[in-house]
Amino acid sequence: MYGGMSGVIWIEFLFRHQRKKKNIKHIIGGAVIFPVLFGAAIELCQHYFTRYRSGEWMDFLANVGGVITATLIALFVLRPRIMNSPTLKKND
Repeated sequence: MYGGMSGVIWIEFLFRHQRKKKNIKHIIGGAVIFPVLFGAAIELCQHYFTRYRSGEWMDFLANVGGVITATLIALFVLRPRIMNSPTLKKND
């Protein structure tokens, strides 16, 4: 789920900023840090506010793994394809 959340944010960012030479550092907050903090908050809420669910470190690490996987795919697979797409170049 967190890989999907992060992936959607990355895709939206890459399509909206395809021709701009913007620094990617400002998307790190939205596509990496936010999903990780959200996953941590969910695990803490499960631990402290429910009796039928438990917050577990392995669940949190799985969430972080999904975010990292989505980020790597976005940077090394999607970004080069979007930047080099001939159909997108005619929109400049």
